[in-house]
Amino acid sequence: YPAVDWRGLPVIYIVDDDASICKAMARLMKSAGLSAQTISSAEAFLRSYHSTEAECLILDIQMPGMRGLELQRQLTGLGINVPVVFITAFDDDQMREQARQGGAAGYLRKPFDDQALLDVVEFAVSRTQH
Repeated sequence: YPAVDWRGLPVIYIVDDDASICKAMARLMKSAGLSAQTISSAEAFLRSYHSTEAECLILDIQMPGMRGLELQRQLTGLGINVPVVFITAFDDDQMREQARQGGAAGYLRKPFDDQALLDVVEFAVSRTQH
């Protein structure tokens, strides 16, 4: 079943080392009627994540420590198939291709339009509906 919070809303995890970006994206998700949880690193996400919780994962590619693409590979290796939307300020063809091959639901370059993010999250969430 899709992950929902205590109010029955889909849970969108936002993993980015930039606290201001996390805060802005969480506010945007909440304005769209979604429940958002922010986490500052891939390692912290892995420590706190329970496989029934996330409806979608918004994941920064460039972070200190474990990077977004590595987290995507680890989740896949663990059999966790949560849809991933990548965001990055450091775009290149190789990263885009790695994200695509890993099954990313979306890929946005910072700065991105709020509606573009909501659209790709809606698409990602729709892929997990049962």
